[in-house]
Amino acid sequence: MPIYEYQCGACGHQMDKLQSISDAPLTDCPECEKPALKKVISAGGFRLTGAGWYETDFKSGSGSKPKSDSKPAAS
Repeated sequence: MPIYEYQCGACGHQMDKLQSISDAPLTDCPECEKPALKKVISAGGFRLTGAGWYETDFKSGSGSKPKSDSKPAAS
């Protein structure tokens, strides 16, 4: 289930809520109890880093990363 971020337009309270995609958006602020809660668009909460499925499953070649040259390119 995704985590949605909400902010109250009346008091400015911010909160995160774990909800199903089919759940109705929240409207009542738990702090001021006014119906001014709105969903906030934010960045995703995860990053894909490190050796992952692409590195191990779909990369062609010897399986090791190419070594980088420490010499600068000739001009």
